[in-house]
Amino acid sequence: MRIAVTGSTGLIGSALVRSLLDDGHQVVRLVRRPPAPQLDGSTEVRWNPRLRQIDRKGLAEGPDGAPLDAVVHLAGAGVADRRWSTAYKREIHASRVQGTGTLAAAVAGLDQPPKVMVSGSAVGIYGQTGDEVIDETAPAGGDFLARVCVEWEEAAAPAAEAGVRVAHARTGLVVAGNGGAWGRLFPLFRVGLGGRLGNGRQYWSFISLRDEVAALRFLIDDETETLSGPFNLTAPTPVTNAEVTAAMGRALRRPTVAAVPEFALKAALGEMAVEVTGSHRVLPTRLLEAGFRYTHPTIDDAIEAALG
Repeated sequence: MRIAVTGSTGLIGSALVRSLLDDGHQVVRLVRRPPAPQLDGSTEVRWNPRLRQIDRKGLAEGPDGAPLDAVVHLAGAGVADRRWSTAYKREIHASRVQGTGTLAAAVAGLDQPPKVMVSGSAVGIYGQTGDEVIDETAPAGGDFLARVCVEWEEAAAPAAEAGVRVAHARTGLVVAGNGGAWGRLFPLFRVGLGGRLGNGRQYWSFISLRDEVAALRFLIDDETETLSGPFNLTAPTPVTNAEVTAAMGRALRRPTVAAVPEFALKAALGEMAVEVTGSHRVLPTRLLEAGFRYTHPTIDDAIEAALG
């Protein structure tokens, strides 16, 4: 297959690209700078989502004439990269909504559109739901990230209207040894400074990096061509922050007594603190019903995989 990927240098995107190339697929990276030759065999096509520009000719057909079979859209400003100022909240929103709209419109306008577009989203779409068990049937929340996610998914509509199968990958916290939010936790726990965040009762819906990539590929490779709409990319066993803390301590053989009170998190992180102290107890019902099987279904499995 010939597969276009945005966000290909990020934690998930880089792992996905490696997986696709290892299996002999052609990968087209969408980049904001001038395209350059790649040592791994992938090719590049330029786009500028801010200006809603994309090289449609390069996207439509490879150097060997191969058409585009699939698109995986993962680009977006990092939610946890910096404090949420008004300007950065606009950046979070624009990077997702404008980027998705630009790509969906380009895909819809191709003479031969790809069969599938897997577009990134997040479990933040449900808002803060406490200890309630929720799946893809739950309504959207009303906080900032929930509203962003709703518009993010809606922006892919042009592709769906053109007959492209569109799947929204609502990803949880990705457990990885380096990169992403979890990559920031490991150094603290390694030196014995890890501990409960807030009261520790908030649920964290996680997924190992390997299962994240496998789930994305499961949605790409769907032979039934029926897997469209939202899919929660989370492990089937969400756990509380206190349980995560205990699992990290077991895996690293370090004490986990350095708890951080909620007021301190709010003082340090501002509005973004809700992503640490808030709760999402999310189940991947649609993935399980479609037959997806997890390699790392538990938090201990996921942490060990990240360390290994």
